[in-house]
Amino acid sequence: MLAYTYIEHGKFELCEKPEPEIKDSRDAIVRVTLGSICTSDLHIKHGSVPRAVPGITVGHEMVGIVEQVGPDVISVKPGDRVTVNVETFCGECFFCKHGYVNNCTDPNGGWALGCRIDGGQAEYVRVPYADSGLNRIPETVSDEQALFVGDVLATGFWAARISEISNDDTVLIIGAGPTGICTLLCVMLKMPRRIIVCEKSLERIRFVREHYPDVLVTEPENCKDFVLRNSDHGGADVVLEVAGSEDTFRLAWDCARPNAIVTVVALYDKPQLLPLPDMYGKNLTFKTGGVDGCDCAEILELIEQGKIDTTPLITHKFPLNEIEEAYRVFENRLDGVVKVAISV
Repeated sequence: MLAYTYIEHGKFELCEKPEPEIKDSRDAIVRVTLGSICTSDLHIKHGSVPRAVPGITVGHEMVGIVEQVGPDVISVKPGDRVTVNVETFCGECFFCKHGYVNNCTDPNGGWALGCRIDGGQAEYVRVPYADSGLNRIPETVSDEQALFVGDVLATGFWAARISEISNDDTVLIIGAGPTGICTLLCVMLKMPRRIIVCEKSLERIRFVREHYPDVLVTEPENCKDFVLRNSDHGGADVVLEVAGSEDTFRLAWDCARPNAIVTVVALYDKPQLLPLPDMYGKNLTFKTGGVDGCDCAEILELIEQGKIDTTPLITHKFPLNEIEEAYRVFENRLDGVVKVAISV
């Protein structure tokens, strides 16, 4: 089968590999029908994910059809259309039982697919712990509608959930890339008083204004003043940092009001400074980490009910044999790209 493979630092390549096989009684084999490229894939390519293993098939955003299941799999069967969760989790350890599935203690727990074990930018993928890693897609939901459920949409949903957003809040979201937009969609479900998006890309600003006209938009250089003018208590009640750029971490806590919650969703290429003397007295609560992707069934229900729609994010489509071009477009942000879909 064709599989897009991490060769070495800075190099991915489309290779021929054997089709995966069942290794454990709780595994499933999924025939990938649609996949996508995530910014985290680029982090692997450029060496920002040291635990990534050279030789693995990359990709962790995908949907497909179950081909085989191990004898202990009970929640899915061959022929089911499914989303694939970015997180691998056993469902039984201390962290899984508390919903902290990103920290599953299994050796392959957490972000494994497309990082430490073979992922889904391929024709087939083996999914460990299939009962927790796969969710059936409702008949009325298309592959395109479900494509981002297992990763980028799960990330936005988790971020909104842990941010304790209330109806009275002013919420600032820094970054309007794919994860930022998915975070925005999930914050909108909380119905806060106002939402502000901070973004520097003119194309992404236009995207937000076109699709979400009730959302306020500002640029980084004006962000703090804009937030002060459009909030009630000297800053945003909740800040979600989704950009991961050089100055956005400081911007996040600087735009927060005293006693605010700052949720850091972004993955940074470099260490960030936590200048405690500068923020002394603000009494901020920081929340950060990898997504606990255990809300996929609920997210699929919301999609089925028409409450979440991520299909506008799919701006480009490529077949698997043209994935090199898909990466070139996505990595260089060409032609107004937001997300690409890879058909298999």
